[in-house]
Amino acid sequence: MNDPQPPAQGRFLWSIHLDVAPEALALVEACLEPLCDSVSSFIADRGTALRVEGIARDEPDRARLRAALNTAFPAGDAPRPVIDLIPPKNWLAENLFDFPPLSIGRFFIHGSHFDGPPPMGALSLLLDAGTAFGSGTHGSTAGCLTLLGDLARRRRPKSALDMGCGSGILAIAMAKLWRVSVVASDIDGEAARVTAMNAARNAVGHRVAATTAVGYGSPLVRHRAPYDLIVENILARPIRRLSRDLAHHLAPGGACVLSGLLARDAGMVITAHRRQGLRLVRQVTLNGWRSLVFEKPPTADR
Repeated sequence: MNDPQPPAQGRFLWSIHLDVAPEALALVEACLEPLCDSVSSFIADRGTALRVEGIARDEPDRARLRAALNTAFPAGDAPRPVIDLIPPKNWLAENLFDFPPLSIGRFFIHGSHFDGPPPMGALSLLLDAGTAFGSGTHGSTAGCLTLLGDLARRRRPKSALDMGCGSGILAIAMAKLWRVSVVASDIDGEAARVTAMNAARNAVGHRVAATTAVGYGSPLVRHRAPYDLIVENILARPIRRLSRDLAHHLAPGGACVLSGLLARDAGMVITAHRRQGLRLVRQVTLNGWRSLVFEKPPTADR
């Protein structure tokens, strides 16, 4: 997923942050998204404004950002961005001690430093915090795991796709839950590498095939389609843009789980997928992050 994530070891990243009034949040996010790999917002320290932060692998185009902000704020009151370079850190070593074991639905998630027994009947997911996003602690990942556990009560998919796989936690969860082959794709090659490594450590490496591509552009993703189950844990606007591709790659009668969207952005995602003939059947909100389940009609006709 392209949600806020720590930089890979040895890699410098760039940070852009601005403090804005709540009513200007959408405008500023739209200015940052073309230049950043992830965009997030939270309450600023003084509590009267929102801080919007973007993370980028490459140095942001300052002139392009300034032009976008001036266009969005024609009255001349555009917020001033602060651009910083984030030095590389050993995030794996630092985060191992900040990642306590946790249970989410049918899953028990823990790092390699945990040596106790998992809860009775739980599916164990071994995952160390590291160079790709997705430990289960984030509201969107937790929402996906919750919904996957619910789907297991009434579905037996034979093929699955994790689009925007991050650490591979959702691909591994699906492989363990249904003992099914899963294609895991991410725009970031590091995420695909980490996913393959984590799948092997969880004894499902033979079931999870990781690939790198933009959206549904991977030959592997196209070759394995259609899928009975697709998970997209990315961000609201990319999910909306991918709605047609998702519907095309989803098998008739199949289901998809969508997350990585703030509750306020759920409406545009729901509308985009309903236009593709998909039916919303479930949604949950955890810590302000909305997760959705859609189903495709059992016939191809819409």
